[in-house]
Order: sequence, then C-alpha cells, then structure tokens
Amino acid sequence: MQFCKSQARRGLLTGILVVAASVALPLHALTVDHASGKTTIEGEPKKTVVFDLASLDTMHALGIEAFAVPEAKYINQLAAYAEKSVPKVGSLFEPSYEAVNALSPDLIIVGGRSAPKYAELSKLAPTIDLTVNAKDLLASVKRNTLTLADIFNKQDKAKEQLGRLDQSIAALKQKAGNAGSGLIILTTGGKVSAYGPGSRFGILHDTFGIPAAAPDLSTSNHGQAVSFEFIYKTDPQWLFVIDRDGAIGREGVAAGKLLDNELIHKTTAWKKKQIVYLNAMDWYLLGSAGLTAMQQNVDQLSKALDGKQ
Repeated sequence: MQFCKSQARRGLLTGILVVAASVALPLHALTVDHASGKTTIEGEPKKTVVFDLASLDTMHALGIEAFAVPEAKYINQLAAYAEKSVPKVGSLFEPSYEAVNALSPDLIIVGGRSAPKYAELSKLAPTIDLTVNAKDLLASVKRNTLTLADIFNKQDKAKEQLGRLDQSIAALKQKAGNAGSGLIILTTGGKVSAYGPGSRFGILHDTFGIPAAAPDLSTSNHGQAVSFEFIYKTDPQWLFVIDRDGAIGREGVAAGKLLDNELIHKTTAWKKKQIVYLNAMDWYLLGSAGLTAMQQNVDQLSKALDGKQ
C-alpha cells in the first residue's frame, strides 16, 4: 500500500512538471532577421496584416492568407483581396494605425513602399520588413520565401516552388543567350523611360540573361527618360514594355498605341514582331519581388522567346 501511494505521488508530481513545462515554453518561437532588424514571433500567426504586395504574392504561392491588407488595386492572383470582406488598413504609403491596432494582429509585414512605416507599426505588433534588394532580386525573393515558410510552417511548399523557379530560370537563360539584344521600357502619361542592368527591372539582364541593347542607362528608380528616336537608334531586337498606367488603373495612352509610330516601325523589334507587353502588375506593382510574380514573369519571357506569345 505504501509503495502504491509513493508511486502515485511521483506520478502526480511528474504530471504537474509536464503541464508546467508545456505552459512555460512557447510551441513555436522564431527570431527573424529582416531589412530593419530582428523580430521574435511567438507561435504561428493567426492574424497577419500585410502592407507589402510582394510578400502578399509570395504568401499566395505558399497557400498563406493575410487577414488584412491596405487599399490597393488587387487583380489576377491577388484579386480575392479586393473583396469588401477583407479588412482594409489604410494605403500602401499611409497605414491606418487605428485600424491596425483594433485588429490586434499577431504579425505585421511591410516592405518597399510601406517600409518607412516600420518603426510606427512595430509599436502595435511584431513587425518584419521584407524589402528586397533590386540589385540581387532573385536572392531576396528566395530569402523572403524561406522566411515566410519558416513563420507559417510551409517549408516543403517553399522548397517545391523555389525548385521550379530555378529550373525555369535556367531554361530561360539558355534561350536568352541566343535571342539577341533587348531593351525594357516603361510607358506612363505618354512618356517613356528605359531601364538597363542594375536597375529596378535589371533582372531581365542580370538574372534572366537577355543581352542589354543599352547597357549604360541610368540605374535610378525612375529609369532614364528616352525618346522614340533613342529606341530607333538603339534598335533592340526585343522590346519589353511595361504599361504603368494600365498597372495602376490610370487613364492615358495605352502602351501599344503609343509605340505604334514611324520610328518604332523601323526597329528590328517591330519588324520581327518581337515587342513583348509584360504583365504590368507583376513587373511594376509587385516589382517581380513576389514568388508568383517572378515565376509568371519567367514563364511569359520564355514563351515569348519561343515565339508563342
């Protein structure tokens, strides 16, 4: 009888210690290194407020849903976030701190346009800054994908998606080496800017392997303002076009109409029907910095070089 009582006390004590340990230790605590510092996240977030469209795009690829987002133009793969049922928390540039605070989020994600608001938002909830480095965009996208995968326990999905992306880029680079020179331009308000290696759209040359028709362009965020005469004299074999007005829903002259002129008609790109109108949402709004966007951009370019677009 005494043995049984002693055994029962030991069992009760063990049970108390196990319960105490499970209460004291978080199930999932992760310290994340990001563009604005380090943030510790306790447990898998249930309510995530996302101010960075590229991160939202990567979350979409991994099967992760945001709880609240800013007011923005949501189309294509992110169209579901335009629904009124999804809480809105200000704009990409100006968060509504009151709205964010009222939601009591477990995690806030900023990046790019919203990155300057990191300090204020971090006072409301754990916040991470997933701003990418445009000069090493592919590495940034991979790093951010793996970070989100660790936070939301989507490592297997991330490995699968990144493996597919690597294979697609390798195939594109092989085609690009024999495709001839290319120039990427952005049209807006009836004006044209061109971008070269090392610029915000330089991944076209730096990573995807399209030889640059104009390698010495300004690398400023707004590119280098150019004329139709410049494009004619540069004479790219491929012309890649981003219609900014179309991307942001602003009225203006469509890129296709703007480029339908005498000088552009004399270029090799026009004569060979090698003018490619890029997915403006993926290139301009998301900056190719989301996982879905980058995969779609690689796929579009690959089809274009195959003559299937």
